[in-house]
Amino acid sequence: MKAALQNYQARMRRVLDFIDRHLDGDLDLEAVSGVAAFSKFHFHRQFTATFGLTVHRYIQLARMKRASHRLACIDAQSVTDIAMDAGYDAPDAFARAFRQRFGQSPSSFRKSPDWAPWLAAFGPLDNARSKLMHTTYTRDDVTIRDVPPTAVAIMEHRGDRATLGETFQRFNAWRKAAGLSPETSPTFMIFRSERIPAVPADYSMDICVGTDQPIAANDVQVKAGVIPGGRCAVLRAVNGASNNLEPEGLFLYRDWLPASGEEVRDFPIHSKRWLSFFPDVPVHEVVAELFLPLK
Repeated sequence: MKAALQNYQARMRRVLDFIDRHLDGDLDLEAVSGVAAFSKFHFHRQFTATFGLTVHRYIQLARMKRASHRLACIDAQSVTDIAMDAGYDAPDAFARAFRQRFGQSPSSFRKSPDWAPWLAAFGPLDNARSKLMHTTYTRDDVTIRDVPPTAVAIMEHRGDRATLGETFQRFNAWRKAAGLSPETSPTFMIFRSERIPAVPADYSMDICVGTDQPIAANDVQVKAGVIPGGRCAVLRAVNGASNNLEPEGLFLYRDWLPASGEEVRDFPIHSKRWLSFFPDVPVHEVVAELFLPLK
């Protein structure tokens, strides 16, 4: 029974991975059910029972999430092109669906996103993915490295995670103005609190970009800092896991650390993103490394 369940879940994971990779394609029921080798006459009920969303609804949300990221982050892409990429035949239909879901028009969201309803709207999608789209790690997935100190520019986020999107938007605008692209200047996130603290206002994280260029003393958005070098346990996360590194952090603290004989150093756990963020690259190509500082 256990082996049969694992096989079933693996087939469903293939479906979500296929959808991630083909958001621009024709994701009809026959194509999607064929990936899992399930009958199309039963697949939609199996999918809904597993993920709590219909296949059609899941694809809609995945496309809309990518579209909203593109609106907020990629100024060069027009609203019309984003609407077409999201599967809408006309910008007006996209605008109506977008306003109904987020309470803003696409153009208004592009200028000033309201991230609280955005987070609420994609709760069902995140819940669906969290059921099966996770990686099981082993001790062999962790390496211990001596890493050099890294000079960074730091933008602090303090307060409810619901406003984190606004901080990222300011961070992306600042780094773009400073000429620090993700391809040449890595992105770091220093996690100074739990991902979901008991008091939402206690959430704390630093968003950083690797750079040794001087930071103006009167720059109120960022400050210069250094991520200290030293020994670190490093776990590589792929397939979009860098959108939520809590499972990786739990593995390092709960499973790897007690059995390793190592002791942690007095600096927070942090991550390094390679290359670009979603939606600049597809979700399945996003890669991050998580660093647990050791003595």
